Amino acid sequence: MARRKKIYEGKAKTLYEGPEPGTIVQYFKDDATAFNAEKRATIEGKGVLNNLLSEYFMTGLGAIGVPTHFLKRLNMREQLVRSCEIIPLEVIVRNYAAGSLSKRLGIEEGTALPRPIVEYCYKDDALGDPLVTEEHIAAFGWASQQDMDDILSLALRVNDFMSGVMFGVGIRLVDFKIEIGRIYDGDFQRLVVADEISPDSCRLWDIETKQKLDKDVFRRDLGSLTDAYSEVARRLGVMPKGATPKPTLIN
Repeated sequence: MARRKKIYEGKAKTLYEGPEPGTIVQYFKDDATAFNAEKRATIEGKGVLNNLLSEYFMTGLGAIGVPTHFLKRLNMREQLVRSCEIIPLEVIVRNYAAGSLSKRLGIEEGTALPRPIVEYCYKDDALGDPLVTEEHIAAFGWASQQDMDDILSLALRVNDFMSGVMFGVGIRLVDFKIEIGRIYDGDFQRLVVADEISPDSCRLWDIETKQKLDKDVFRRDLGSLTDAYSEVARRLGVMPKGATPKPTLIN
């Protein structure tokens, strides 16, 4: 069988042409990066876990009426998604102080914020994905004011859903980032949650022990990233207890 045409390869995923017009196959790699790819490693089974977890979250969002680009999981490492035009922003929702917010504002990590804070970063690896304001977004035409209103609404709905799901399995959703895409139906445009939602893109702490169950395990050398992601998957019922994800070769 001929290999699919590659469209794009990123740090954690590779995108291929889908079987039908307007679709893309998203392949989850085992590669892990941090600090704008200055730190790199291959973590066995990471791609399998992120694929399963992203399917779980995207399916859950779709069930409550939040539009996403997700169509279906194809196998242990691939999922079929709608092709969309990605708005060049990372949309970050913070419930507790952590990471760059703690450093920027001198707030102790783990401090509960008075309300969810939504931030935006311009997607550009060469620039280190700099923080931008709505004024920058409007001035440079990355998104309209209506888009920004819709993006804010989507981000907060994702936060409500994710916070509840995680709290139910004893995990605190500290913060997360999503990407938003535009899908066109003729002249009509709608915005959808795109890319992935996984421990790669969230900060997740055990409520009781404060143990980190996200990519900070890799960033800060806190142990096994696969074990951390597997714990999230087990609590959510995504992966049977005792199962160990293994790399799967896709021809």
